[in-house]
Amino acid sequence: MTGTTLTVGIPNFGGWAGGDWNALLDVARACDDAGVDRLVVNDHVVMGRNTDAYVWGRFPTAPDGPWLEPLTVLAAMATVTSRVRLSTGILIAPLRPAAVLAKTVATLDVLSGGRIDLGVGTGWQKEEYDAQNLDFEARAGRLDDVIGACRALWSNLPAAYASDTVTFADTFCSPQPAQERLPIWFAGALTKRNLRRIVDLGDGWIPIMGASLDEIRAGAADINSAAGRPIAIQAPARVATNEAGDRDPAATMAGVASLINAGAT
Repeated sequence: MTGTTLTVGIPNFGGWAGGDWNALLDVARACDDAGVDRLVVNDHVVMGRNTDAYVWGRFPTAPDGPWLEPLTVLAAMATVTSRVRLSTGILIAPLRPAAVLAKTVATLDVLSGGRIDLGVGTGWQKEEYDAQNLDFEARAGRLDDVIGACRALWSNLPAAYASDTVTFADTFCSPQPAQERLPIWFAGALTKRNLRRIVDLGDGWIPIMGASLDEIRAGAADINSAAGRPIAIQAPARVATNEAGDRDPAATMAGVASLINAGAT
């Protein structure tokens, strides 16, 4: 994909669909017809009562609110679209066994005709890790291992990988993705560790929610300098409103231009 891309997030959570989740497919079909470049859905496996650790404003659902599993949602969207790319943004990859994630995503890529992007991150709620008997404090290392193992399983037959949390050798995982290199986007602040995983394993960066234009600009410069190859950057554009509360297309597009100037692609 070249040039600036338009990504639309479709909420696969909460009550916006009025209980009729087929609305997700209606929106996906409309976006496909309208020329949108990419659709993204998000992830929570389980939810504890305490949402105070969510530091980016009010959490969008109550703890018992519905969150549809994102890869399953993308599979359904693939059946009603033919062109638009389908992505998670983000999938909490450390919560998934590496080989199962590799198999699931590769299968989805094959069935969608090579239209899958994988946006990943570590999540923010300890209870999600507790529910799977996983160490919340070790989530960053587990993210590296899960995605590193996926890359190995998608690139080599037989595959081998060795780390503290994922180890296998002489292992086959077929089919491999339809794309020669399935794009992986890493979300979060651009720490040294996240920069390194983007350079080593990724194809794109999703800045942390609320990142300023200056932070995006500085991050883009750091990534481009370290990677030595194109790395895409996905930044959210706000829908602007005027004093009457009506949507303001001109102001919205001015905000988009500012994001592009800061390095968003």
